[in-house]
Amino acid sequence: MLALKDIDLPVAEAMRYAVRGGKGLRAFLVIESALLHGVMNASKAAAAIECVHAYSLVHDDMPCMDDDDLRRGQPTVHRKWDEATAVLAGDALQSLGFLLLSETSCEAELRIDLIRSFARAAGVRGMVGGQARDIAAETAATPLTLEEITRLQAGKTGALITWSATAGARMAGADITPLRTYGDALGLAFQIWDDVLDVTGDVATVGKAVGKDANAGKATFVSLLGLDAAKRRAADLVTEACDALSTYGESAETLREAARFVIARDK
Repeated sequence: MLALKDIDLPVAEAMRYAVRGGKGLRAFLVIESALLHGVMNASKAAAAIECVHAYSLVHDDMPCMDDDDLRRGQPTVHRKWDEATAVLAGDALQSLGFLLLSETSCEAELRIDLIRSFARAAGVRGMVGGQARDIAAETAATPLTLEEITRLQAGKTGALITWSATAGARMAGADITPLRTYGDALGLAFQIWDDVLDVTGDVATVGKAVGKDANAGKATFVSLLGLDAAKRRAADLVTEACDALSTYGESAETLREAARFVIARDK
C-alpha cells in the first residue's frame, strides 16, 4: 500500500517514514470492531486511519505548531527532510487515507457513511478543531478549565479514536451506540494517560519530548486534577469503556483488553 515504488520523490519516502512504528491502536480498533460484526476484511479502513493519524502527527510536529524534534524515537519528518516535504507528506497521507477508505469492501451506502463520518472526525468538528483550540490555548489570557480541556481533547485525540471504534459497526450497518460510548471513554482515557506520561515518562521510553506542557504553563488533566486523581479518572473511564461493551459479551474481550492497555502503557 505504501511501497510507492513507482514514485521516485523524497515525499514518498517521507510518507513511508511517517507511518512506521507507533502503537497502531486506531487500526487495531477498526479491525477488532469489524470482526465483532462479522466483517472480515477491514484492512483498507484500518490503513486509512493510520494514514490520517500519521499526517496529523507530521503537521503537529512542525515549528508552526508543537515544534518537536522527536516522534516515535526518531527525528520528526521536517527535521529529517525539511518543512516543505513534511507539509506535502502530510497532505499526501491525508489524500491516501480517503482513497483507501473509498475502496473499502462494504455496500456503497455504508461506505459513504464511513467516509462522511471519517471526514467529520478528522476535520474542524473533530481533530483539526481540537488542534486549533490547543494552539489558541497557548496564548490565552487564562488557562483552560477542565471542561474546556475535555472538549479540546475530545476533538484533537478522541474523535479519530471514536471513529476507529465504530468503523466495524458502520461497515456492517449495525448500531454504533455501544462502540461510540466505548470510543469516547477510551479516547479521553488515552489523552489523560498521555498527560500522565508527560509528567512521569522519559524521552527514551516515550519516544518524544516530555514535560513540554508543564514548562509552557499549559493546563492539562494532571495540572488541574493532580497526578493521582488523573490516574483514577483514567481508570474510571476504562471501566466505563469496558462496561459499554456488555451487549457483546465475551466476544468483545479483546477490545476490553485494549482499553486496559491504554492506562498500562509507558509510551
